[in-house]
Amino acid sequence: MQHATPDTVLGDFDDARLSVQGVESRFFRRDGRFFVRTDGPDGQLADFEVKYTFGVAPLQQYLVELPGGRLQALALGWDTRPASADGQRWFRQYPDEQIDHRDELHWSARAQNWNFMCADCHSTDVRKGFDADTDAFDTRWSEISVGCEACHGPGSAHLAWSRTPGASDPSKGLTVALDERRGVHWSIDPASGNATRSTPRDSERELQVCAQCHSRRAQLAEGYRAGAPLHDHYLPSTLEEGLYHADGQQLDEVFTWGSFRQSRMHEAGVTCGDCHEPHGQKLRAEGNAVCAQCHASAKYDAPSHHFHPMGSPGAQCVNCHMPATTYMVVDPRRDHGLRVPRPELSLALGTPDACTGCHRNRQAQWAADAVATWYGPGRRQEVHFGAAIDAGRRARPGAAAALLALVRDPSRPAIVRATAIELLARYPGAAADAAIRASLRDADAQLRHAAVTAQQTAAPEHIARVLAPLLGDPTRAVRMEAARVIAAAGALPAPMAMAAFNAAIAEFESAQRENLDRPEAWLNLGNLAGWRGDATGAEDAYRRALQRDPRFVPAAINLADLYRATGREAQAEQVLRDALQAAPGAPALHEALGLTLVRQGRKTGALVELEAAHRAAPDEPRHAYVYAVALADAGQLSEAIRVLEESARRAGGTRDVLLALAALRRDSGDTAGAGQALQSLAEVNPDDPALAASGLPQQPGP
Repeated sequence: MQHATPDTVLGDFDDARLSVQGVESRFFRRDGRFFVRTDGPDGQLADFEVKYTFGVAPLQQYLVELPGGRLQALALGWDTRPASADGQRWFRQYPDEQIDHRDELHWSARAQNWNFMCADCHSTDVRKGFDADTDAFDTRWSEISVGCEACHGPGSAHLAWSRTPGASDPSKGLTVALDERRGVHWSIDPASGNATRSTPRDSERELQVCAQCHSRRAQLAEGYRAGAPLHDHYLPSTLEEGLYHADGQQLDEVFTWGSFRQSRMHEAGVTCGDCHEPHGQKLRAEGNAVCAQCHASAKYDAPSHHFHPMGSPGAQCVNCHMPATTYMVVDPRRDHGLRVPRPELSLALGTPDACTGCHRNRQAQWAADAVATWYGPGRRQEVHFGAAIDAGRRARPGAAAALLALVRDPSRPAIVRATAIELLARYPGAAADAAIRASLRDADAQLRHAAVTAQQTAAPEHIARVLAPLLGDPTRAVRMEAARVIAAAGALPAPMAMAAFNAAIAEFESAQRENLDRPEAWLNLGNLAGWRGDATGAEDAYRRALQRDPRFVPAAINLADLYRATGREAQAEQVLRDALQAAPGAPALHEALGLTLVRQGRKTGALVELEAAHRAAPDEPRHAYVYAVALADAGQLSEAIRVLEESARRAGGTRDVLLALAALRRDSGDTAGAGQALQSLAEVNPDDPALAASGLPQQPGP
């Protein structure tokens, strides 16, 4: 990040123009300053001054200031690559999407707000400084860009050390020594061609310093310092659907940490600095030589291994083991999972494979056949975690058992096991419950956090008892989540744990108050007020969330539910209808409105809304389930069964859908069909307690 000056601005501001979807933007200079004429927050063309530049290569973005101290990142960027590589041009970051000023992705909307979305990673010691009463930012930083203290912490002691001749402090006065590589060497085993670390890595200080920015995460608190636990300030994502493919490959922008945590390199003790020189922002060596630090060139940098001509793209280690995904139109970023290509897995899961990423005219089967020819059909027979993650996401046969095996397997990466916990929570059973409870004691904070969240569907007394010890967890993220789940269940812990609960829930509330510019924070404060029995406070918080963003669906739904709970059904209906004006077609709003109309006895209108929800998201089992129940209640049993059958075909053996299908088939006299539905559920999760309680005969298994 830099101030916009003739020395820092790389784009063409000599009256250049770019026309996208009917909007012609103009880039020009006035009085030595840089301006863009484009569609503003109201959709009208206006002139906006560029205050800062953002980035250097392969693109440069530009920040403009809107009222209230908001800095917004224009969606119009400059491609800084050379003209010979199709660069030196203006482009829009969402070239194929129809976006206007009403869209959340518009440059003036909250998704493009620098103060919240960008500043913490691109400047040093950022203090957001949002004032909810004035709806304005006063964002400050110690350094405008990423400086030494972003990674090493406060530097005054280091400066003092540098001025002391002959000082012997091994840490050089730094807040924390990022010395996990100091004195370490890697020895390559001639038999395997792979290296072993001379001493095991016993901490993740360096990786966590990098992760503060190189991870997909939520921020819990400002003021991160080197050496602090990552989960005290950030909550990194697991391998969530939409962010990662089922086999762990990057899908959305996930910024390296989550990918590297899956890798064998991480397990072997590799740190970021083994491959990257952080101060010069270069690799430790060029090309395949960076890999040859730990992998014998004679074995791996040879046609006998990669089966491509030497010097060709296919002979480059990174193209097979770190395939790139292009983000922001022109920015290819390599997947740091450092995985062995398995096109047979891609064939089974529908995930990308490195081979057809280069050979784009080929299919995964071709790649799988080629690999089998090169290495033999028995190569890589071990079960990949991606099969279990895919089964869990899609409620496929064997999902519960496969996820349970992942959770129980300590040899699997922690981020994979945490993801398995999140998915396993969808598949209740005694074994699953026990495995998740055991994970509450795991050494990894990400696993503990996932296990805490998984308790939220349990009985209140169970939650209070099981999560009470986590209120004193060493990391803030776990403490906060334990307090949140306990509060949401309405089950206060035993008196001896109340002090810890109060402290942890105060941390949760503080985290929300640091983000009052976001509707999500007001939603959480509204929920907290509701748990405390403060209906007025909850209503105010939900309304303030909608003031932040009228399109924020969860706040509208929770506000409507608050009105329902306090006997104001008509107001609940109006809130939902207003929200649908702001967010037309939102499935969750249609469903909530339908349920409101059901409670008012207006079943015809309710069916219209519930059908709209189902049609808007036909792959979402919940909407199909709710719509089918309403159809059955209206006497349309055969149509209800059809909706559930179609949902089961689309979304697999989803629990609520199959249980409802079994019940409705039974009601229609189709006992055999009811048993088939239960058998489908048993194939997904034979431990499901609903199977034993159903009273319906199941079809014999294969």
